[in-house]
Amino acid sequence: MNQRELFLRHVAQTSDLPFLGIDLNIQKAEACTLTDVDGKKYIDLISGISVSNVGHCHPEVVKAIHEQTTKFMHLMVFGEYNQAPQVKYAKALTDLLPLSLNSVYYTTGGSEAVEGALKLAKRVTGRTEIVSFSNSYHGSTHGALSVMGNETFKNSFRPLLPDIKILEFNNIEEIEQITSKTAAVIIEPIQGEAGVHSAAKKFLTDLRKKCDEHCVLLIFDEIQSGFGRTGTLFAFEQFDVIPDILLVAKGMGGGLPIGAFIASEKIMYCLTNNPMLGHINTFGGNAVCVAAAHAALGVILKENLTDRAKEIERQVKENLHHPLIKEVRIFGALGAIEFGNEELNFKVMKACIENGFITDWFLFCPTAMRIAPPLIITNEELLSAISAIKSILDKI
Repeated sequence: MNQRELFLRHVAQTSDLPFLGIDLNIQKAEACTLTDVDGKKYIDLISGISVSNVGHCHPEVVKAIHEQTTKFMHLMVFGEYNQAPQVKYAKALTDLLPLSLNSVYYTTGGSEAVEGALKLAKRVTGRTEIVSFSNSYHGSTHGALSVMGNETFKNSFRPLLPDIKILEFNNIEEIEQITSKTAAVIIEPIQGEAGVHSAAKKFLTDLRKKCDEHCVLLIFDEIQSGFGRTGTLFAFEQFDVIPDILLVAKGMGGGLPIGAFIASEKIMYCLTNNPMLGHINTFGGNAVCVAAAHAALGVILKENLTDRAKEIERQVKENLHHPLIKEVRIFGALGAIEFGNEELNFKVMKACIENGFITDWFLFCPTAMRIAPPLIITNEELLSAISAIKSILDKI
């Protein structure tokens, strides 16, 4: 058997046709370039779904990983030992956040951050109702799936969590359904898998007021939009609304698996009692992953990648035009090319990959193609991708 056959037989599959049926066997990734076993190079336009914000194998991240592996890797379940990498990174990260977001609970990824936040909200408020929104994506574990705003992905796994209320995204009138029975509202300020749709500023402002009125915790899911992706370190900075709990992952680790839910010390303290160890995990805050995350944050700040994301947005808006493109929705380096036609979209994506440009679609918006490159992508690389997309559309 060749490696493709072994992959299909022994690695659990999540679709009948992995990655459009194209056999991508990558042996090396550096900056924005992926290289396969035959030496063919690809420009990465999706960053492993908004993970590689600082590019692949950034030297600063690799250095931090190497240095930490020579000291220690895993010691104890999260929160039990005073570990310098965890403490230093939590301090560095919370220094960049509002004062009310000063306590970090490390997880191994985004779905677990969602799970922890939902538990925390129930524990703090003593309530059970959770509100989320149509077309929202928060992960695939049972709790995260319960608050997902798409029925197609949920129906085969019911029963899910009770007391979940799904409201229409950006519909201000529906905010009235948030009451004193609600424990928390979870929302993406900029929806990712819906095909990159932003919340209206007034919608989030009114949502914040309604949550305050009924002592409801407001959770912002910035798992995909965080760490410079949308032109600010976190998207919520663009809306002048501060959440009670912030969820992060993906671009956090510079390529290694890590996530977190972040709240005030007062709110987070509720997990210490009734019961003690109210939320625990084994690998959250792994020293190597935290060291990588700290280095990645340093790169984002030092290289001013938030401004670079804004430049990516400008280049795409100015240069990506074609009669077959219905709309380009982009916030920083999180973008969707809307074709309004699923068959056309998949033809374009497949041709892009065959021509050396990695892209894909959105779970809830198969008519649009994802554009979310590493924030370090050069104008030359970006414009070559844009030119290739337009050339492919001309041929189609």
